[in-house]
Order: sequence, then C-alpha cells, then structure tokens
Amino acid sequence: MSNIPQDAIKCLDKGFVRLVDAMGGDNAIVQAARVSYGKGTAKVSQDRGLIRYLMRHRHTTPFEMVEFKFHCKMPIFVARQWVRHRTANINEYSLRYSEARDEFYFPDPENIQFQSSLNKQGRLGQVSESLKSKVTDYFKEISDRSFELYSELNEAGVARELARAILPVNLYTEWYWKNDLHNLLHFIGLRSDSHAQYEIRVFSDAMAKSVKKIAPFAWEAYQDYVVRGLRFSRVEQGLLEQNLPTRVIDDVLEDITYQITASLNENKPRNDSDLFPLYKKEGGYDTEEDFRLKWNSGEIEVGNVRELREFKEKLISFKK
Repeated sequence: MSNIPQDAIKCLDKGFVRLVDAMGGDNAIVQAARVSYGKGTAKVSQDRGLIRYLMRHRHTTPFEMVEFKFHCKMPIFVARQWVRHRTANINEYSLRYSEARDEFYFPDPENIQFQSSLNKQGRLGQVSESLKSKVTDYFKEISDRSFELYSELNEAGVARELARAILPVNLYTEWYWKNDLHNLLHFIGLRSDSHAQYEIRVFSDAMAKSVKKIAPFAWEAYQDYVVRGLRFSRVEQGLLEQNLPTRVIDDVLEDITYQITASLNENKPRNDSDLFPLYKKEGGYDTEEDFRLKWNSGEIEVGNVRELREFKEKLISFKK
C-alpha cells in the first residue's frame, strides 16, 4: 500500500489512480448503436459523427458498453465522497481483515484556506502562514497519535473491526473501481468541475486521462455537449423567441448555410460550377455574385453537416 505502481498517476501526497483494464472504446459505442459486429464503418469520421449524435441527443445506452477498471488509493474522506456515485462495482481494502497502514493525507499548505462565505461546502481565501503551520501540525499530531493508539489496541488483541474506529478520515484507503463510460463521464463531469473539492478533483482529472485515451471521440462529444454545452428550459426558449431579432437569426442562418455547403464540398468535392446551386439547395439567399465573394474569402469554417442542419432547424423554429 505504501508504494505507487509504476504505471499509476500520482494523486495528492500518497495516492494514485491506475487503469487496470478497459473493455471497448469508441468502436464499441458505434457497434452497440448499430447492433452489428465489427468496428462500425469504413470511415472514422462516420463513427465520430454517430458518437456526437448519440451524445447530443442523450442516447446513453451505447456508452454503457465501454467499461473501465481502476485501482485507486485515496484518503477515506475522499472515498466517502466518491462512493456517493452509486453506479460502480467496488472492492475496498478492509480494515476488518487487514491492519491499517501508517499512511495519512497531509494537505499542501497552498490548499489550506478559509471556509467560503459563498459556498457552504467549499473553501476560499488566503490563510496566514502561522495558521497554515498550525493546521499542518494538527493533521500530523492527530494522525500520529491515533495510529499509536490503534497499534496499541491491535497489540492488545482488540478486534480490528473495532480498533479501526479511532482512526481519522485522512487515513489512506484503496479500492478497485469498475464503471461503464456513461456513468464515468457523469462522475468526471461533476468531480472535475471547479466547484468540486480539490482533493477529489485531482483523482477525477487523473481518471479523465484514461477516458481521453481509450474513447477520444466520446470524450470530445461529452465536452462539447455536456460540459461546455447549454440546455435551455421552455421559459428560456420562449424569451429567446420573443427577444431575438429576426435579422440576427437570418444572419446566423445564412452563415450556417455557407458552412453546410463548405462541409458537403469537403466531404465530396464538387466542380466549381456546382457550388452555387448546392448553396441555393441548402436554402441560401445570396446572389451568385455575393456567394462567390464570400466563398473565395477562405473564411468559411467546416463542421459536421448533421449538427449544422440540426442547429439550423432550431434557429428556424425561433422565427415561428
């Protein structure tokens, strides 16, 4: 328990996260979505597009086909926050069967702060060096003394399941944690957020590195549509419909039409003479002269055609 495995990511002063095993990846997501065998489609871009579609429309079941198993070591108080996510299979180091080890978490002085007046469960504000020193001393004092008493009870033959009760929650524990990708992304979305407690955020960030590596398209889609995306309530949509000027909507719609045209052309290059008819087919309003001027500017961005069309439909609905 004292050594950090070579393939692990160090977390806090004595903890770590280590990916033990993973089943599936982006290919497993598209395979489940299509209910077929093999690796999905011939084009990687099509797999990426499907994964983004699934994430965008919250079709979560295919993401549950991917699983991760981690070996983690963390302070008990972090583990108690962690286990609130009731979606995993866990096997933890047991202090009923095994003796505790003399390993305690001591916070880095820069992470010792005052209780936030704005966030009842957070910290904020610089603490004086003298108070930081006192906090550090208290952590070490209670850890050393509690372990000394615990060892004394063990030597006296007191049952381990009872003796463990005098140990503080900054004692390190460890477990194997197995979870599917859908629930793991939800965990990371909450625990890597800036409002999450620093100590668990470190572990969540470490787990995120494995997700990025194993399922990069799923990770990208989660960031785009969940972490950085916006969802509007019916009231908010109503306000947008009432207060968003039609001219603004029309300008955005025209930009999207150009992006769709450019994206279609990138996917399947057209003759120069076919570009303007394609643009008009997608609903463009410009004259051919204006179209050529904008097209030749080289400033039109390309994207996912399906996403752009869906966005266009949403904007058109604001005009009704």
